[in-house]
Amino acid sequence: MQFSIGVEYALHCLLYMVDIPSGKAVGIKDLAAFQGVSETYLSKVFTKLRKAGIVKSIPGVNGGYELARIPESITFWNIIEAVEGTTPLFQCAEIRQNEILLDKNNLPDTYTKCPCLIKVVMVEAEDQMRQYLNNKTLGWLHEQVSNKIPEEHVKATIEWFNNVKSR
Repeated sequence: MQFSIGVEYALHCLLYMVDIPSGKAVGIKDLAAFQGVSETYLSKVFTKLRKAGIVKSIPGVNGGYELARIPESITFWNIIEAVEGTTPLFQCAEIRQNEILLDKNNLPDTYTKCPCLIKVVMVEAEDQMRQYLNNKTLGWLHEQVSNKIPEEHVKATIEWFNNVKSR
């Protein structure tokens, strides 16, 4: 299992947006420049985040994006689903039904009506991961990061985004 780089881009960029005052948008160009990522790819990620209701777009000359919800209500899982989609991680193909010793025209109930135990374990694992990631929010991440990086850097980041339109 591997999440795309888009999940990481989304988390980092959304983290910077927490400190942007409400009503003030930040552009994709600025987020991409600050983070050193592809503007084109980041634009695609933000389209997905907008469709999921995580950010909202602000039209106009000073437009861009702002958070659509408070950071404490945006979970890691919300972001992952927005970027990656909602398809389950494990796709059971019921290959147990292809076993050479079975009559494919007359499969026993244990191969058709009982759930595949491999699928059961994989679905349970995904449920546990989902629960864990639903308990980690953008607000939590912001607090953790703010406590770990130097205060000067936090202030410089906020100042950079607040003054970006004046450059």
